[in-house]
Amino acid sequence: MFGAPAAFVELRDVSQNLKVAVPHLPSQLSPQEANRVQRFLLKEMIVRHGLNDIVSWYYTPMAVHFTEDIQARAVVYDCMDELSAFRGAPEGLRAAEAELFQRADLVFAGGKTLFESKRRCHSSVHCFPSSIDRDFFATARKIHAEMNDQAQIPHLRLGYAGVIDERMDLALLAAVADARPEWHLVLLGPVVKISASDLPQRRNIHYLGYKDYRLLPGYFAGWDAGLLPFALNESTRYISPTKTPEYLAAGLPAISTPITDVVDPYGVRGLVQIAGNADEFVRAIENALPSRNCSTRLREVDRYLSDLSWDSTWQRMSHLIYDVAYPIRRSAANQSIANLTAADGRVECSTT
Repeated sequence: MFGAPAAFVELRDVSQNLKVAVPHLPSQLSPQEANRVQRFLLKEMIVRHGLNDIVSWYYTPMAVHFTEDIQARAVVYDCMDELSAFRGAPEGLRAAEAELFQRADLVFAGGKTLFESKRRCHSSVHCFPSSIDRDFFATARKIHAEMNDQAQIPHLRLGYAGVIDERMDLALLAAVADARPEWHLVLLGPVVKISASDLPQRRNIHYLGYKDYRLLPGYFAGWDAGLLPFALNESTRYISPTKTPEYLAAGLPAISTPITDVVDPYGVRGLVQIAGNADEFVRAIENALPSRNCSTRLREVDRYLSDLSWDSTWQRMSHLIYDVAYPIRRSAANQSIANLTAADGRVECSTT
């Protein structure tokens, strides 16, 4: 239909109740052609599978260009970052986001700073900072076997796990490595949007590449501390790094540059050391290392993390979505609660 017979949708079975639809498009399509093809593929999939009870969930505003015809019970914009501040952000991203704000019923912001920015753009913005699978990362505290590609790296090991891009303070990494040549910096993750030639090369800096999520506790178990060496620029102004609670759950002391959503709550509570320049970063690492196996520190970490989980995050999100998607059912349920309460002769009535 579009002169692109190779376009198709691949359905992946992720679990018993979850399928992921992945569009495959021919190369060298213009943005307008790609939107037309995706719009056609999406409509075809909806009809073929009889999908008529839809919640549209957006991670990127650019998807508004091929989803405008979808009849959804609720529209959610899950805003995890200020994407327009990233290097290589697509043209028209801000305009697409403005359009998505008009369509969305709910906006979820992935951190306090981002929430404060986006709450001016929509009437129903809700803050959901990074959460954690605590039990999964806590297994790092009990792992003693070494990962093969990390085993030959001497201690002291300082680790980072995540995308290596323009948000990373590469000069800071080089300065720490030069200041303490006996320390070894281990970096896990793909290099994205910057050239590999931009990376500082030192005998004590080790780039191990992308690692499967399931392997991370094994790597964390072999580190002495976790690093958040982010640059302070527009692309990091609104970030709320998921790796912060992951390092802590793994039992690692953590050291960060003064990223706003790390400073509060983690720095304020003394759970993460905050450092503003290379000299401070080195001193912060030195101050943090003795607490690696400190039972008092671990108890404080566990007490704070006990209220964080992706399950509780999803429960709160799903309640908000349900209220938008099925307002009549929610109203009826509230009325039933009120009637039961009155019949029981109670004074208090819950209508949440």
